[in-house]
Amino acid sequence: MSEADRRMLEALICPLTLTGLRYDAERQELVSEAAGLAYPVRNGIPVMLKDEARALS
Repeated sequence: MSEADRRMLEALICPLTLTGLRYDAERQELVSEAAGLAYPVRNGIPVMLKDEARALS
């Protein structure tokens, strides 16, 4: 993933809390600490749906 792609992902906000997200490159996820969710990034495309998100433990 290019640096531009990474910056684009980090510019997104959580659709539930409207707070910033942290990109986890190892897990290919955008993490919302405020919502306690991690949204998957599949083939470089963020899937920003609550039903697709993983709950943080």
